[in-house]
Amino acid sequence: MGLSIGLLGLVVALAALLIVVPKVGGATPLTVLTQSMEPTLPPGTLVVVGPVKPAEIRVGDVVTYQIRSGEPDVITHRVIDVTSASDGSYSFTLKGDNNAAEDPPVVAEQIKGRLWYSVPFVGYVSTAVTGDTRSWIVPGLAVALFGYAAFMIVSGVIVSMRRRREMDAAEPAASVDD
Repeated sequence: MGLSIGLLGLVVALAALLIVVPKVGGATPLTVLTQSMEPTLPPGTLVVVGPVKPAEIRVGDVVTYQIRSGEPDVITHRVIDVTSASDGSYSFTLKGDNNAAEDPPVVAEQIKGRLWYSVPFVGYVSTAVTGDTRSWIVPGLAVALFGYAAFMIVSGVIVSMRRRREMDAAEPAASVDD
């Protein structure tokens, strides 16, 4: 029973960490696909990036940016320099921790968010469970968890009924001996 409660607690904690917190905070979960941020963020790491104002980005922050403005492809790298122009605009120099060369300059409009937190290895699962696969895996897991919960409840009721029968059977014998 303790193992079941522990497993359920782990599933609930992971769901909160990977689904609820990003949704509530307006963040985006992404998967690291390359070795450019090793050893800090190896491939398969799930990174959650949240909205950030360009003025709040500092050297050392890890941010996700669009490779080209308006296109969906993104890169997550570390800020190594921040430049602010007299007109109030910002540009950033970024580089992967494992890369020798820095990235081309990035403007504020390309920044999608700053790293909130990361979870190693979970990105592999997120990458594998996409699109059509997700449409049947999530309901399947829900049915399996509810089935497991029903099994645990029924088996607990059965054990309780057996104990009650054993106690009831033992009571008359005890009163005869008195």
